[in-house]
Amino acid sequence: MNRWKRIVEHIRTHRQLFLLLSIGGLYSLSIALSNTFVNVYVWKKVNSFQALGVYNLAIVTWQPLAFVVAGQIAKKIDRVIVLRMGVTFLAFFFLVVLFSGDRAMNHLFLLGGLLGIGYGFYWLAFNVLTFEITEPDTRDLFNGLLGAMTSVAGMIGPPLAGWVIASSEKFTGYMAIFLASLCLFIAAVICSFFLHRRRSTGQFALRSVYDERKKNKNWRMITNAHFFQGFREGTFVFIVSIFLFIATGTEKSLGVFGFVNAVVSFVTYSFASKWMKQQWRLRAILFGGVLLYASVFLIIFDLSYVKLIIYGALIAIGYPILLVPYLSLTFDVIGQSNHAKEWRIEYIVMRELFLNGGRATSVLLFLLAITLFDAKEAIPSLMLIVGAGHFIIYFFVRRIRLSM
Repeated sequence: MNRWKRIVEHIRTHRQLFLLLSIGGLYSLSIALSNTFVNVYVWKKVNSFQALGVYNLAIVTWQPLAFVVAGQIAKKIDRVIVLRMGVTFLAFFFLVVLFSGDRAMNHLFLLGGLLGIGYGFYWLAFNVLTFEITEPDTRDLFNGLLGAMTSVAGMIGPPLAGWVIASSEKFTGYMAIFLASLCLFIAAVICSFFLHRRRSTGQFALRSVYDERKKNKNWRMITNAHFFQGFREGTFVFIVSIFLFIATGTEKSLGVFGFVNAVVSFVTYSFASKWMKQQWRLRAILFGGVLLYASVFLIIFDLSYVKLIIYGALIAIGYPILLVPYLSLTFDVIGQSNHAKEWRIEYIVMRELFLNGGRATSVLLFLLAITLFDAKEAIPSLMLIVGAGHFIIYFFVRRIRLSM
């Protein structure tokens, strides 16, 4: 009984933290249900790597623009309002897909733009709120718990979505899953009304935060690292799911992949959140980066479904080990940077501009490669190049020196 009292008291003390975790969990479940399958849905409709690239390029080019606009709104109004706007844009994306059907495929750049705007508003607000609600001694725990929740969502979402889609006629299963995602986003908006309003003051000093890179070595290194994080993510976020579908011809395979990935990821995140120490951060980032790059070699030669499943398990180990200390390190760098309190929104926006700059560069290289060369030969070579992104992160973060 005393144990439950302590748990209840802990939740009351950290109510805002757990509310933010709840919103993150609802978002993760919605994305787990639909995100992988949106790319396959587009692929099945257009059957073109180029169209798929254009759709994903729209996401990563509209997203940084949305971050800038969202940052200005958060600075002048409230970041909780920005969070609601982001979730609303994401919900609107699914409304468009649900009610426009095939017509949406004629406007892929605008469709991807809706998703990019939603991501930009949501993640700007979520990251700023994470920075404000957590402290240096709770950030590893928060990131670990959020990762574990994302993993649980991954255990539920992809297998369920894959089964529903594969068991339904034509595209009715897709419509059911997109509708479920819409409902989860609405629930996240409702939860946001319980968060404390958080206003900010002052001018939107984005240029000043960019200029900090010249004076602040830690800030320069962490932004460079985020560019290379995005360099891998830009292409890998959609190409692996398409490989899976091409290799098997059924959406159920994506569900199995997502389930295996989520189970392993849950175990790893649980371990990382409990045992990760500040003095181990750099070694963890290096190990995670090496493992993520090594996993690429599994899927560029003699591709098979078994290799893709093993790849899913390996990245489920690599990502948590890298991301838990890496995200905490990022917020610590921001926290120790010049005018961190006044410019915290601008620091988050600038970080995302570098991250999405890496993603956009990756997708542009993808489009260039499949335009100039045969896609079957060009894509594996490109994956070897952009797949090194997370490994390169270490060579920047190892130069960061934080004051204790």
